[in-house]
Amino acid sequence: MTHLESFATIHQRACERKGGEQSLQSLLPQSNNVAEIAQYSDAELLSELSRKVFQCGFVWRIVDNKWPAYERAFFDFEPHKVLMLSPEQLQQRASDSELIRHLKKTMAIYDNALMVHELALQHGSFAEFIADWPSDNITGLWAELKRLGNRLGGNTGPYFLRAIGKDTFLLTEDVKGYFTANKLIDYGFTSKGGLKQVQAVFTTWQQESGLSLAHISRIVACSVGDNRL
Repeated sequence: MTHLESFATIHQRACERKGGEQSLQSLLPQSNNVAEIAQYSDAELLSELSRKVFQCGFVWRIVDNKWPAYERAFFDFEPHKVLMLSPEQLQQRASDSELIRHLKKTMAIYDNALMVHELALQHGSFAEFIADWPSDNITGLWAELKRLGNRLGGNTGPYFLRAIGKDTFLLTEDVKGYFTANKLIDYGFTSKGGLKQVQAVFTTWQQESGLSLAHISRIVACSVGDNRL
């Protein structure tokens, strides 16, 4: 691993590329605190989690337009109601013209409802499980979502966390490009070793800057590449 660039230098470069501090600030995502995240219902989180599963590899606008129909078809995503659906009922929904015809992603709604239900039993609610997870091991939360859920690997889990305001960085193409160009990672971005290195770099920058992981991630992306935010 090469010498780590100071975050102050990265921040200055991002400001220069984006037209100043004020312009850069307008691009930064919002995060919620622990109490705000803990207030989400399990149904709200299952809905957003399912939406991110369907958005992966698909046109987000189309998914968003169809989501009211999903809310109706899946009982507003109340986990215990989703878990009452039979395999035949799930298959019917996977072929419904009002929804998106994708059997595996439709089945993932059921599997992830089971995950949400079981974590709620252990932690009081799925929201509390997420809210209490420490930011200095956010990649550990990514790994748990992938391990316990269905189709939550890659950026799907992190994008879900970002959507609900859980502080996390994202491995966008620009962020990965920065890490690769500066030789800050010796392994693949999906490997345990690689994610451990990425987490360590973000933790160092957070200690230096006092900023959230979400802000650091966006500023790094704005400092290089094509800024695919």
